Amino acid sequence: MLWLLPLLLGSCIKLIKPHHEFAADKEPPVPDYALPANWAALPTTRDSADAVPLHTGLRDQQATAPADVFFLHLTTRILPKGWNADPADADLNQFTEKFSIMRQASVFNAAGRIYAPHYRQATLYAFFDSTANGSKALELAYQDVKASFRYYLEHYNQGRPIILAGHSQGAYHARRLLQEFFDNDPKLRRQLVAAYLVGFEVRPERYKVLRPCEDSLQTGCYVSWNTAEWGYDYPPYHGALATNPLTWKTDTITAPAALNSGSVPASFDRIDTTLTDAKVHNGVLWVHPPKASGYPRFLLPGRPELRHSFHLADYGLFYLNVRRNAVARVQSFTKQPLRP
Repeated sequence: MLWLLPLLLGSCIKLIKPHHEFAADKEPPVPDYALPANWAALPTTRDSADAVPLHTGLRDQQATAPADVFFLHLTTRILPKGWNADPADADLNQFTEKFSIMRQASVFNAAGRIYAPHYRQATLYAFFDSTANGSKALELAYQDVKASFRYYLEHYNQGRPIILAGHSQGAYHARRLLQEFFDNDPKLRRQLVAAYLVGFEVRPERYKVLRPCEDSLQTGCYVSWNTAEWGYDYPPYHGALATNPLTWKTDTITAPAALNSGSVPASFDRIDTTLTDAKVHNGVLWVHPPKASGYPRFLLPGRPELRHSFHLADYGLFYLNVRRNAVARVQSFTKQPLRP
């Protein structure tokens, strides 16, 4: 299915518009999260979250990790087969597990045990729809995310520290989970190591208590970035949080490529060291385009501004920095007393 993505994104965006109006009774049934089949990753199963890039010497360390990771995958429903995906769609799940769980969620498998639900994700077109259909599809998807997180808390967590993470649509839902569960619940806030809300707009004013992380070891906070070509200004993201994953700060100082410990391309078969620099600018993260292959731009017809975006490589460009930072934050969290 991966080969279809450039074809579809190189065609008219209306080709991926669902053919009917949103109706909840026409969408797939609610998933039962008591069934392991409705999870893309569980620490008790062999799955794509256990993977590490080939030829790198990295190891999956979930068996001994002191924390949990609740990860929400990006949008992988592209074709117009309805407003929401079916969590029982085996072909789609296989694509999701390779494209997002393996290449993104795996970045956390040295820091925590990974839980990643399948959910009735909204189709890609929902993010570009100007009617109520798109918002209803995203709301339905969030209700699954919320149900899966509640199930995780009740049956799996057992009071362990939590990393909340996601990408793109996953970050869209994760930022709301962060607000409704952690920002409003002092007890759950005390379990939060950090939230990695990557690939979607996050505004600090959304939260009453939680604040952006200010350095690499702070816990009980959140980070976010959206990667774009150096020199590109995107006014809709002015005021959004942008964290530099090479320094874990939000200032506008350029971090040189020497600080980039290692990038992992889409092929997931190598580490490219010192591949890119990074600089925060007006809500986006600037990088000079990498010379190595495997870090695609986000090409979508009718959205010319996205040709400057490295959205699909938000994690890959900084894979080792994110991996090491997640471990460091968990270590920082477990060595400190509980916060009030």
